[in-house]
Amino acid sequence: MSDARSTDGDGFSAFEGDLRKAERKVAGEIDPGGRAVVVAVAVLAAILAMILPHTGSANGIDVLTFAADSTAERVTITSRVFIYLLVIFGIGFSMLALVTRRWVIAWVALCGSAVGCVAGMLAWWSRNTPGVDGIAPPHGVGVGLVLGWFALLVITFHWARVVWARTNYQLALEEGRRREATEAEDRARALQRRASQARVTDAPADDAEPTDRLGD
Repeated sequence: MSDARSTDGDGFSAFEGDLRKAERKVAGEIDPGGRAVVVAVAVLAAILAMILPHTGSANGIDVLTFAADSTAERVTITSRVFIYLLVIFGIGFSMLALVTRRWVIAWVALCGSAVGCVAGMLAWWSRNTPGVDGIAPPHGVGVGLVLGWFALLVITFHWARVVWARTNYQLALEEGRRREATEAEDRARALQRRASQARVTDAPADDAEPTDRLGD
C-alpha cells in the first residue's frame, strides 16, 4: 500500500515539475495583442526612414555606412548613434521580440529604444546648432530623421506598456507560488502531526497484545 502511495507521490511530483516548467515558460512570454500591429507599423516606418533623407543629400543608410554624402553633410556623432540605435533596437530587437514573444528581448528592445529617443533628440538639435568651430551644418533636419525619431518614440511607448504589464503578471505569479509553497508546507506539517498522534495512540494497544494472549 505504501509503495503504491509512494509511486503516486512520485508521479504527482513529476507532473507538478512539468507544470512549473510550463508556468515559467508562460511567464517569460509576452502577449502584446493589438500593440503588436502598432509596433510592426512603427518598425516599417523606421525602415522607411533609413532610405529617406536624414539631412541634405545623406539618408539613414549613408549615415550608417559612413558614406561620402554623410561626410559632406557634416553629420555628427549624435546622428550616427541615433541611426545605430534605431537599426539595432528599434528595428532588429523589436522584430525579434515580435517573432519570439520573449519578455527579455522586448525588455532589451525597450531599453535600447529609450536611449535612441534621447539620441534622436540630440541628433535633431545638432542639425540646427553650429559646431565647436562655429560652422553651421549645410542642411537642417531631414524627413528621415523626423520619421525615424517619431517611429522610435512609438516603439518605446508600446514596448514599455507591454513590458510593464508582463512585469506585474510575473510578480503576481511569484506571489501565488509563495502562497502555494506556504500552504503546502502547512499541509505537510499537519500530516506529520497527525501521523505522530496516530503512532502514539496505537503504541499502547500493540504492547497490550502479548499480555492478553498470556491470559488466554
